[in-house]
Amino acid sequence: MQFSDIDNGKVFDWGNTSKDYAKYRDIYPDEFYQSILDLGLCRDGQKVLDIGTGTGVLPRNMYRYGAKWIGTDISENQIEQAKRLSAENGMEIEFYACPAEEVDYPDNTFDVITVCQCIWYLDAKVIAERFARMLKPGGKLLILYMGWLPYEDDIAGKSEEIILKHNPNWSSYGDTVHPVFVPEELLASFGKVLQKEFRVDVSFTRDSWHGRMRACRGVGAAMDETQLKAWNEEHIRMLNENAPEEFDVKHYISIAELQVRKQR
Repeated sequence: MQFSDIDNGKVFDWGNTSKDYAKYRDIYPDEFYQSILDLGLCRDGQKVLDIGTGTGVLPRNMYRYGAKWIGTDISENQIEQAKRLSAENGMEIEFYACPAEEVDYPDNTFDVITVCQCIWYLDAKVIAERFARMLKPGGKLLILYMGWLPYEDDIAGKSEEIILKHNPNWSSYGDTVHPVFVPEELLASFGKVLQKEFRVDVSFTRDSWHGRMRACRGVGAAMDETQLKAWNEEHIRMLNENAPEEFDVKHYISIAELQVRKQR
């Protein structure tokens, strides 16, 4: 993937880090999933489409609440991991590789469409009408995000510094608590119902935080072997010198709930 306004146009490929993603990116705390359930979404027989599903973290973790899930992602490697993990846990979830802009289902198919950690990669001009059409009357588009807080958390801040040292093109540093991005183009087809942010502490070990950092866009998805080796050594050294074996990292969760404007 390549975008002029992300990482100074540097190419990245989530498929390069799919194994790490499958092992280390399943990190959302209970509060994340409960906030979705509290909206009455992704449960009780609803049909849900998860766009940019990655390794299927959202469908797999919410499967027990009774929704019928389909997950799509642009990366074949990510979908391969999603299928493996869901099969290992006896979950009947449909996963397939497809760009979000080409996902196509009949009108009024879904109760909910979720977009987690990826709205800025999508062409909003294309998906707005397409997603609205695929949703049932009154259907919801749920945009979700969780990020660490480098200015408030020492370990997160030090990790960012090391990423930038080895990949100065990475542009996702310096996050602060703010509303998740809702493209203006969506608002012609959707009305905003709710937007909220709240803080959470997420528990890690040195190994799991290192793996989570390696599975981010600026590291495993973008670095070459030489860069990755140097980053790996320096990041492990930083953790050994600064972090206990188990620790929490300050994060925040940001949610936007949109409702389709279709009239019936």
